[in-house]
Parts: sequence; C-alpha cells; structure tokens
Amino acid sequence: MELNTVAKRRRTDMHIVVPGDVITTDTGFMRGHGTFTVGDELVASVAGVVQQVNKLICVQPMRSRYVPEIGDVVVGRISEVGQKRWKLDIQTRLDAVLLLASVNLPGGQLRRKSAADELLMRTMFVEGDVISAEVQSIYQDGSPSLHTRSLKYGKLTVGSFVSVTPALVKRCKNHFHVLPCGVAVVLGNNGYIWIGKSSDEESQKTDAGKPKKEDQEVTRSFREKTARVRNAVLALAAQGIAIFVTSVIYAYEDSEEFDVKEMVKDDVIPEFTARAKAACVTGDL
Repeated sequence: MELNTVAKRRRTDMHIVVPGDVITTDTGFMRGHGTFTVGDELVASVAGVVQQVNKLICVQPMRSRYVPEIGDVVVGRISEVGQKRWKLDIQTRLDAVLLLASVNLPGGQLRRKSAADELLMRTMFVEGDVISAEVQSIYQDGSPSLHTRSLKYGKLTVGSFVSVTPALVKRCKNHFHVLPCGVAVVLGNNGYIWIGKSSDEESQKTDAGKPKKEDQEVTRSFREKTARVRNAVLALAAQGIAIFVTSVIYAYEDSEEFDVKEMVKDDVIPEFTARAKAACVTGDL
C-alpha cells in the first residue's frame, strides 16, 4: 500500500487490516505493536485498525480489551465499594480504581476527606452506578486510577448505556457532546458510551448531591430520541465505522425516515449509515 494512502486513511483512524496486509513500504516509519517487517515492508500481525503517531505505526486489535492511557475519558460501572475507594468495570484487564480523595464531595466542597466521608461513600456511588471519569495514572500492575474532580465528570443517572469495541471510538479533544436533537452523549475511550440528558439538565441537585425526582422524569419524545441515537451508535459499530460526534449525527439524521424499531434490521442499517461510511472512506469527516 502506498504511503499517501496510509496518510489519507490516517485522518479517520479507520484503516482496517488483517494479518499479512502490507501497511507501507516506506522505510521512514517505525514499527509499533501489531506489526513486523519483511524487508522494506511493514506488515500487520493482527487484525485491527492502523494508528499512526508521527513516525510510529501500530495496529490496534479490533477485538481486544481497552488499554488505558493517562487523560482518557472513560465511562464505567461501579463493581465494588471498598475502603476509601471504588472499583469500576471500564472494559480493561483489571478493574479501575477511584479513590475517595479523587472525587468531589456533594455540593462541590473542597476539603480533605475525613473518616465521616468514608462512612458516606455509599451516598455518592453504589454498585451498579454508571459514572464518567478521567484516567489519572496507571499503577505498576496495569490497573488505572481515575478521578472525577472536574464538574463535567460524575454519576450518569438518566439515559442509556451502550458497549462497543474500544477501537471504534475515535480519540478526540472532546468526548462530551450535545447533539442537535438535544440528546447528550459521552463517548468513552474504553468503548462504553452513555446517551441521555445533558449535564445542564441534571445540574439542579439536592443538598445530598442526588438529582431531584422531577429531573429524573423524561418525556416520551426524549425517550424516542435517546433510543434512535442508541440504535444509530450500534449500527455504526455493526458496520465497523468510527464512532464520534459527526458520524453519530450523520447516522441519526439519515435514520429519521425509518421507525426506531426498524433501525436494528440488517437490511435497513446500511441505508442510514451509508453517508457516514462514505465520509470515513473519503476523509471528509
């Protein structure tokens, strides 16, 4: 494959290869994970997505667990409440850790956590809660440490949870978006995606830091919009198309001629994902 083709594909992060495919014959590139060299050819050793960082080329496997990096935005589910920490499933080899010292207290208080705060940990997050967070550091055993110190992170209460292959979620500067239809999405780098109300609609909290009862009530039209966005994301994943805000908007807009229930049909999915797929191929996204 020619170098200019690699550069063109790199803009979408969706150049998919299988073992044995020649990625490039240019000797100016360095070999990364998932590749090996045969003479002057850089060849893929796994099936996945070609990723390029400056002169380094690697292949991210399509069916692998998420490998966390510092600064990644993730969506996770609380799996355990322990001593001064929560454990979360973020689709990694080991559970992520969220320390009590790495969260904002209810009401946004800024002070050192005490023993009383440890007794109130279950008033913040309990098993099964879905939250958004950022990877703060990586421990020596490979497990990530998270934090939710920014106001944009925290519990996600009203919406739908979707799981896709992590390699399909495109790395962007911003992973929090409000679509033109009014539905908010959190595109986690770990392949977990949250679709629901925007943070502005959930900003009114009680003194305990929990959403008010009226904030948790949603209209039928909003539920339908949420379901349409969810089906659009799953359709993009089924077609192997990069998932980020533009591709989701394309799929949502093109699906409006179909009923929400029809969006899951195999013969309908290619019709409303064609524009997003063509834009990925041409690099127009």
